[in-house]
Amino acid sequence: MNNRRSFIIGIKSTKLSLQEKKFIMKYKPWGIILFSRNIKNIKQTSNLTFSIRRIFNDMKYPILIDQEGGRVNRLKKIISFDNLTSEFFGSKYMQNYKEFKFFYKLFIDKTSYLMKLIGANINTAPVLDLRVKGSSKIIGDRSFSKDPKIVSKIGDYCIHYFHKNGIGTVIKHIPGHGRAKVDSHYFTPTINKKESYLLKNDFIAFKNKKTFFAMTGHIIFNRIDEVNTVTHSKKLIKLIRNKIGYKNILISDDLSMKSLKGTLKENTIKTFKAGCNIALHCNGNFNEMKIVGKNSPIINKFILKKTSQFYKILS
Repeated sequence: MNNRRSFIIGIKSTKLSLQEKKFIMKYKPWGIILFSRNIKNIKQTSNLTFSIRRIFNDMKYPILIDQEGGRVNRLKKIISFDNLTSEFFGSKYMQNYKEFKFFYKLFIDKTSYLMKLIGANINTAPVLDLRVKGSSKIIGDRSFSKDPKIVSKIGDYCIHYFHKNGIGTVIKHIPGHGRAKVDSHYFTPTINKKESYLLKNDFIAFKNKKTFFAMTGHIIFNRIDEVNTVTHSKKLIKLIRNKIGYKNILISDDLSMKSLKGTLKENTIKTFKAGCNIALHCNGNFNEMKIVGKNSPIINKFILKKTSQFYKILS
């Protein structure tokens, strides 16, 4: 594991191309993330993940997927989770706690079972962003609630149930994406709230989370750092570490998103300089992947230690 590099890539199709295989052998990304474009059925996806793991000779090699339920469902060619949004579970939690626990555990057990069938071992969930009136629909029903205490509580269940099933989780988008008025895939959201307010509201949902991984948001909190998005902000990464108290692996959101200004090379270098541990690049564009690969350092002792801890929960 020692000579892997601190980045995650997406691949183009339903199997590895020769070019991708050579790239993976040369640059050795820490992990690979799957999208709907990579998934046709269970057998094909399981063959794909096996072929990736064979390159590393590591059957626990990190393979991630965005499988939140609702509209973020990369397994849609296999199963529909359309109605099972975070909002649905948040409402259920309020209406009937016993029923919520039963349904939510069932949902996570089924998701874990399917993930194992296809060979994915990290789910980039739960979303711990608040539901905020008047903000961009990019979060919307992906949020459990407008109440940070409820978001935090359901987040704990999510992490706990997935870990029990031998699946890692990624809390996102730390320290909070809920107030963004624009979609960071296309624009740079700016949030104009004081740090003291945010620490009592949006940021609190991310505290004390027993997850191995967290994903940063490409958002500017202009009362804390008026220039840089969280991904590129030393100040905000410090706040995540010290005031939110998150001590495990920090993964950037996708570096190909339009919220980030500057070249991909600059954005990759800035991600590590700010204090993120792993850079994420999703679109499968080979030339872009090379830029991220070349500018990502070899994993350090911290990532090595945390990855080993994560491997221990895998079954």
